Amino acid sequence: MKLLVTGGAGYVGGVVTALLTGAGHEVTVLDDLSTGHRDAVAPGAILVEGDLRAATDVLDPSFDGVVHLAARSLVSESVRDPGPYWETNVGGTLALLEAARTHGVRRLVFSSTAATYGDPPTDAPLRETDPALPTNPYGASKLAVDHLLDGWARSHGLGAVSLRYFNVAGAHLGFGERHEPETHLIPNLLRVASGEIPHASVLGTDYPTPDGTAVRDYLHVADLAGAHLAALEHAAPGTHRVFNLGGGTGSSVREVLAAVRRVTGHPVPVVEEPRRAGDPAVLVAAVDRARRELGWEPTRGLDEIVADAWDFTRAGEVSR
Repeated sequence: MKLLVTGGAGYVGGVVTALLTGAGHEVTVLDDLSTGHRDAVAPGAILVEGDLRAATDVLDPSFDGVVHLAARSLVSESVRDPGPYWETNVGGTLALLEAARTHGVRRLVFSSTAATYGDPPTDAPLRETDPALPTNPYGASKLAVDHLLDGWARSHGLGAVSLRYFNVAGAHLGFGERHEPETHLIPNLLRVASGEIPHASVLGTDYPTPDGTAVRDYLHVADLAGAHLAALEHAAPGTHRVFNLGGGTGSSVREVLAAVRRVTGHPVPVVEEPRRAGDPAVLVAAVDRARRELGWEPTRGLDEIVADAWDFTRAGEVSR
């Protein structure tokens, strides 16, 4: 297939694009490089530098589909300044959908998020049928795109798939996390192990969980990227389907910390701090639907996630 990958110079985008080109697809990456990296674009892909509104000039009727990963994605920033989140995540996607409709591109896979669920009333694994009640503008903007895709599927025959990511981590094919600022737990713990920072923070030790720290569902970026290829194959004209993507099990912050210490052999000092307002105690995905309908299965556990991320971190230290 001939595909456009928006945000293909980012963390997930680099791995997705690498898998697509490795599978023989022809890929054009559209990325404004505001948070992405030129060297994260997989070999064999064409990079077009621009925002989502440039899609109207990039797409043409020869394209078979779009993998839409480009977005603003910092929860705290979205609370402080929600305008750019609505402008980019919703307004930019609207421009992308119009470009796709104009050029007859009928297949789209969308990078959504577990933040659409907000603060669930239960610790049970979340299903796609559970209420989507986001508690911040980032999650709300992603849910708004889901509603846009519903409309485009019904009115314009788009075959759309929304993939709701839980906690993505790890590295694959030389592509790993290089966020600025870095807000994710595993790379921050690895920054301690590599000597870049003296300690990391554990935010909240009084949750109603077995060890008092928050529980999250961690998914290897390679497993996540593989789901995008499966979703492209299963995008059916006139339908919009939603799938949770996670490992299907939860790990507490203390369990992640133990895995990092085990893999790196470093004591990884941490400082315990109060929990962040609005952080749920438990967020775990039910992934039965993705298994059943996409034929997708997460294959890598927490230690492998940490080990691959650690290899990427050490490779970066060597290159510097």
